[in-house]
Amino acid sequence: MKKILISAIIILSLGSCSKFLDEEMQGIYTSQTFYKTDDHAELALTAAYQPMAFSSINNSLWVFGDVASDDAIKGGNPGDQSEIEFIEQFTYTRDNGFLLNIWKRYYEGISRSNDVIHRLGDGISEDVRNRVLAEAKFLRAYYYFNLVNIFGEIPLKLQPAYNTDELHIGVSSVDAIYQQIVDDLTEAATQIPESNAIQSGRATKAAAYGLLAKVELFRENYEACLTAIGSLETNGSFALENIYSNNFKWLTQQNQEIVFAVQHLSGQDPFAGNVLNQWFAPQHENGYFFNAPVQAFVDAFEKTPEDVYDPRLDYTLAREGSKWINGEDYDPSWSPTGYTLRKHQQPLEEIPVGTKGDSDLHYAYMRYAEVLLMKAEALNELNRTSEALDPLNTVRKRARESYLYDENLDGFGAIPEGLLPDIITANQNELRELIRNERRVELGFEFHRFFDLMRYGKTYAESKLSGTSFNYDEHRYFQIPQNELDINLNIN
Repeated sequence: MKKILISAIIILSLGSCSKFLDEEMQGIYTSQTFYKTDDHAELALTAAYQPMAFSSINNSLWVFGDVASDDAIKGGNPGDQSEIEFIEQFTYTRDNGFLLNIWKRYYEGISRSNDVIHRLGDGISEDVRNRVLAEAKFLRAYYYFNLVNIFGEIPLKLQPAYNTDELHIGVSSVDAIYQQIVDDLTEAATQIPESNAIQSGRATKAAAYGLLAKVELFRENYEACLTAIGSLETNGSFALENIYSNNFKWLTQQNQEIVFAVQHLSGQDPFAGNVLNQWFAPQHENGYFFNAPVQAFVDAFEKTPEDVYDPRLDYTLAREGSKWINGEDYDPSWSPTGYTLRKHQQPLEEIPVGTKGDSDLHYAYMRYAEVLLMKAEALNELNRTSEALDPLNTVRKRARESYLYDENLDGFGAIPEGLLPDIITANQNELRELIRNERRVELGFEFHRFFDLMRYGKTYAESKLSGTSFNYDEHRYFQIPQNELDINLNIN
């Protein structure tokens, strides 16, 4: 063996040393050799989409959207992932790992989006360039929208960092970040196709307008919100599914109601599945039973005098007396609150115990139901209360008419008397509260609730989170992770 190795070394040394050392590495791309072709552009864009996926616990949007709200507690075994409980109770410190995880995850998405926006070379066709740039701006807006709502004032990075000075910059105001998001989405909407046929799950023109509408709603720019919704409805054919739960099932999750969804696919290498199927599942299914719904969320659902609940309750969670997703009777002991999420979970016939954390359920970030509720809210805030009733009641109508379409509901074929009647109030303040509650039950456990509480203001937020250490002036935004403060001295 030694003789073979020595002979190989001698043979290599007989060649031209200078030619050998000057040979470029094969199979390795750099920023100088990549971004040159249409295929390169598509690959770079695909990488920019990846951080929004729930392919690891590092994307913990549910912790901030659900557990930090009044809808859920951490769940799980006592002491397991205790950092989530500190966030739930607002007793966390800057070294909390979940703060750092989501910070790094979404800034990675921003960095990859910036690479796409600034590095595309001359060899890329004009059509591909325009679309890819537009999608990258949509993605950058999505990541910044989540980050600014979690952390408030944060560094606004709009190009690749070529040195450490550009890598570590100070924070920008919330208004400046929102304005950049609006600019990105406005530009994206002009170039993204109405129907993005390149790949399932890619952003469309309607998705850009949908996110723009939400941004403007959060900024209380209600006329601009309505304008964006009008553009969405012009550039997409959306309607509510007859059965609410179709939005959260594998066979029916790609449907007419989905404006934008984060895609997952099981059985892939590299991993592309959805881990939430395991994080929220009961223990006997190899789950961790986190993000446990609480009684206050259940109490937000309307019921008839005969105690027939809004069917969205049992579509969202399992409770005593109901069936679990596999068809067996639900056992309240599976959860510390007595309730377990049905959303984000697949039955064992689709994803067995052995691969529980590799789900192919998508995350429906925006549904047309939310668009209708945004329209209702914007109209009401503009004192157009009578106009706001129609989109609000359209959402309620779909919910109660589940009894006309879902054969699995007890009493299928007839709507229970008094269930979810149309709202008729002409009082703006009353309608505001009704719209807020409708958002809560319609969008429950889709990771929006905490951010709604914050935008509703100090009095509302503190009343809903009174059982925790929450103080609006102190906790309106989460603290920037300590790790970021340690490496970025430009953050004061």
